[in-house]
Amino acid sequence: MVTTPRRATADDTLLLALACGATQEAAATKAGLGVTTVRRRLQDPDFVRRLRAVQADIVARTAGALTAAATESVRTLLDLQKPGSPPATRLGTARAVLELGLKVREVVELEARIASLEEQMDADFAPAAGGGM
Repeated sequence: MVTTPRRATADDTLLLALACGATQEAAATKAGLGVTTVRRRLQDPDFVRRLRAVQADIVARTAGALTAAATESVRTLLDLQKPGSPPATRLGTARAVLELGLKVREVVELEARIASLEEQMDADFAPAAGGGM
């Protein structure tokens, strides 16, 4: 089937609306399509693959933005721990720093363990050098 520019534009609009959490009805309206057409598109494996890719891209961009903001957030927490802050604020900040620090450490350790296991699996399944039959 040949994709017309109008359909490509409608599909792009539909993909973005669905990826951002719009209902089928709202996405159909935004893309200028009928709900039946949206349901038909959602039965198309290629369209669903594209939808998953758009969703993954949104998640990756969000993670990047959060990562970029994390450094400033850490500075804010550290500033709130300074003696000029009210004791209740300092206590709450100290708890947050401890909790988040432990979680970050846990994630970093898990990532290292997973990477190590992946390396072991790659080594175990790699063909032996010069071991042809």
